[in-house]
Amino acid sequence: MNFKNFLTTLFLVLFAFSITAEELERKSQNTEFSVYTGMFDFSDDGKKSTLLGFQHQNEDLNRNTFLGNLSPITGALITADAASYLYTGVQAQYKLGALNITPSFTPGLYFEGDGKDLGHLIEFKSELQFSLDLSNTSELGLSYNHISNASLGDKNPGANSYMFNFFKNF
Repeated sequence: MNFKNFLTTLFLVLFAFSITAEELERKSQNTEFSVYTGMFDFSDDGKKSTLLGFQHQNEDLNRNTFLGNLSPITGALITADAASYLYTGVQAQYKLGALNITPSFTPGLYFEGDGKDLGHLIEFKSELQFSLDLSNTSELGLSYNHISNASLGDKNPGANSYMFNFFKNF
């Protein structure tokens, strides 16, 4: 390859991968991470436990539908009793000014650890979350969820939890 062809190829490659500062800013805020903590199964005095979790949402995958703005989510939580739940599912988001209302449904895998026996490996989490915009890139919220196996197992005690959430877009 001669020098002229090399420069032309280099220019085309750089041009193909170049993006403007505005595109970079827009692309850099399409991933939302949330960190949350709260009380797992607060309604069962014998098995309630503190929890810590994180969740990821890629806003490039959002879709506006007749049900609202839908987005896939993925996350995990672990309790102080070493129970854990790994999940992926869908959430809807409704904005009322600075207030965000976000219901979600996420099937997942539950590992009992030393925590509560929920009756099956496969569990389903239904959640309702309320959050307030702190800035263009962060929110603070409160959520409630119920985890249940929908009677897949011999028993289905379920677990009710509440969490305090912090969201950050990157």
